[in-house]
Amino acid sequence: MLVVYLPDCHESVAGIIAGKIRERYYKPALVLTNAHEEGMVKGSGRSIEGYHMFRELTACDDLLVNYGGHPMAAGFSLKKDDLAAFARRLNENCTLSDEQLLEKRMIDMRLPMYYLTEGLIEELSRLEPFGNGNEKPVFGLKDVTISDGMIRGAQHNTFTCMITDETGKSLKGIWFGDTKELIKGFWEKWGMDKTRALMKGQACDIKASILYEPQINEYRGWKSIQLRIVD
Repeated sequence: MLVVYLPDCHESVAGIIAGKIRERYYKPALVLTNAHEEGMVKGSGRSIEGYHMFRELTACDDLLVNYGGHPMAAGFSLKKDDLAAFARRLNENCTLSDEQLLEKRMIDMRLPMYYLTEGLIEELSRLEPFGNGNEKPVFGLKDVTISDGMIRGAQHNTFTCMITDETGKSLKGIWFGDTKELIKGFWEKWGMDKTRALMKGQACDIKASILYEPQINEYRGWKSIQLRIVD
């Protein structure tokens, strides 16, 4: 259980930050900030499967002024003086096993690239807005070839590549995150020689299974389909 106190954070974005922390570490996360009332803090939490957040807050009822929510998310307030005791009790009561802390990725279906059209992607966009209870569709592909890797962006936090399936169809793939960790993962799985070849645009025979979201990329009036790689 991660309990993060950000005194200068606006309470309206505490839930968004909690969700990002949960995604990054795959642990239940609570983000707290100072409330308008003197000596009070307000918080918002996002959970993972197997951790009933509202039930766990109920076990801290004597420390909380107000709270509400459901298994996957909650909001609450308490006295700032009780924050340390609150965080300690949540972690002492936490019974999540190592297996439960292994992230499980769910996909909507295995969707080959030849099914992807601008029309299909526009149809999927009609399901918006996405969020809790209406997750963004995620699709899977097995044994695709990854080539022409490149790190981009001012912060070097974008990885692009070409994704090719068994039929020979290729689409651009784009991934956002810690590219140093990504390249380290390539080295560990496929070795230094193949990873270097990937980043130099050379033949490297790197195959992987990916989770992705199809997108329409528009640049200078040109539209193209690309895969936003989720995992």
